[in-house]
Amino acid sequence: MGFNNPGIHAGVANVRSAKSFDGIIGFNIGKNKDTPNENAADDYLICLREAFPVADYIAVNLSSPNTPGLRDLQGAEASARLLDRLKTEQQKLATEHGKQVPLLFKIAPDLNETHIRDLSKVFLDGGLDGLIATNTTLDREKVADHPRANEAGGLSGRPVFEKSTATLRMFASHLGSKIPIIGVGGISSLKDAQSKIAAGASLVQIYTSFIYQGPKLVREIAKSL
Repeated sequence: MGFNNPGIHAGVANVRSAKSFDGIIGFNIGKNKDTPNENAADDYLICLREAFPVADYIAVNLSSPNTPGLRDLQGAEASARLLDRLKTEQQKLATEHGKQVPLLFKIAPDLNETHIRDLSKVFLDGGLDGLIATNTTLDREKVADHPRANEAGGLSGRPVFEKSTATLRMFASHLGSKIPIIGVGGISSLKDAQSKIAAGASLVQIYTSFIYQGPKLVREIAKSL
């Protein structure tokens, strides 16, 4: 499946044309489906350079289960190499454009505790600006009886809530307050958002519930937190 969209140039053009919008703009960047992992950094760097002038933050997606092999980039060594290249470029772009744009890595909920510990060290040592925990899951335990349970792709919404929150909590235990975490995955109410914050999130993000409840959910959560 990959990241099916018109590409980084179209995304940047869309932002430039939205002159009346004054909110926070984040770009989610990833490698192309047909780019081998050994060349993945090239795709990320292209996207980083294009998005930097118009973005308020950039999410480096290492965890979409819809792009074959992408999650291999979450290995400690692979993540460290990629982070080093992106941070070097980030500093060059900051000088060029006169502004700093934070880099956040977006990780999967399907990580064990050892993997989380190793990645946390990479993120701390590499100066990562923020973490997004988490992406969608490959785990089908919560929907095992559903007729479409065996379809490919990431599972979002309520079935990922517990898993993503547990992953968030483990990362927070290693990162402390040194790297802010955006908690995401299965948030559909104020209570859910509070659970993410209690687990260690500095900010929260919604996706699936936005489809079903619309912008009013954002307003309701923001007013009550």
